[in-house]
Amino acid sequence: MDLKPLKGLHHVSALTADAKKNYDFYTKTLGLRLVKKTVNQDDTKVYHLFYADERGNPGTDLTFFEIPNAGRTYYGTNSISSTSLRVHNDESLRFWKNWLAEQGVRHDGISHKTGRATLSFHDFEGQRLVLVSDEGIAGVAGGIPWDKSPVPVEHGIRGLGPVMLTVSRVESTAAVLTDIMGFRETRRYQSDDGHDVFVLETGEGGTGGEVHLEERADLPVERPGRGSVHHVAFRVENEDELRKWAEYIKEKRLPNSGFVERYYFKSLYFREPNGILFELATDGPGFEGDEPFESLGERLSLPPYFENQRDAIEARLKPLDTNESY
Repeated sequence: MDLKPLKGLHHVSALTADAKKNYDFYTKTLGLRLVKKTVNQDDTKVYHLFYADERGNPGTDLTFFEIPNAGRTYYGTNSISSTSLRVHNDESLRFWKNWLAEQGVRHDGISHKTGRATLSFHDFEGQRLVLVSDEGIAGVAGGIPWDKSPVPVEHGIRGLGPVMLTVSRVESTAAVLTDIMGFRETRRYQSDDGHDVFVLETGEGGTGGEVHLEERADLPVERPGRGSVHHVAFRVENEDELRKWAEYIKEKRLPNSGFVERYYFKSLYFREPNGILFELATDGPGFEGDEPFESLGERLSLPPYFENQRDAIEARLKPLDTNESY
């Protein structure tokens, strides 16, 4: 089948138990823009918050489902074990080292263990995050940081960087990524625990097109909760291309969702053999179909097919004020 390569990372979706604290951390501490306040389309009782660059360009979205009763995460294998966020250069990492300390966020200092300058830290719920420098790296273009962020634009987060997949059987996940999804291995490095990490890339490559894959058969399977990642999505150019991928994934006998309408983009979901949930998502239409650029994320947005339920949906949600200036 004539398929175009996946273009890179599209978004990462994670879990939080507290939408308000989550909003404060990701906008005021990390300086991301809330580009869409909506609901989980599979469970409209809970928020789905999208943080990104200035307009939610594909490849910049870090999203959260609010699950108020979510328990703690018991870290382990068969998981998306860290999410990277891109910054412009090594000088930006030095800014972030000081900024996080000023904000009371503990971090592990600047490291070069992945072959690039990185800075690892956790959010208030234990979400595993890594800032990665784009200095000297070509590949998938980054986004444009929001100029109203409390973080200076020159040091702002430019989008998603590599996701780390920790799995019990590396060959199974690698086979899906390379043989089916078209990723290519580019290099390897050693983790802090001395395990090989395989770096796979798609599209134009670089930080916005990478998956890092580590085998940890010695760990228990992760029990997800607040501070864990639900799924990772990869970029497909448009709906026609996504429908080709849907047919292809079906031919490869991977159980999948089939085509799913998400209004802001179109999707297809499937699990790789170690149980990690992958999504393929289109680059458009984007987040400005129901809100102007200037006021993205300030009101509760609902896709048209939920609009007739607005009163009932809003009644079930705890109010969340996202109309703030910095």
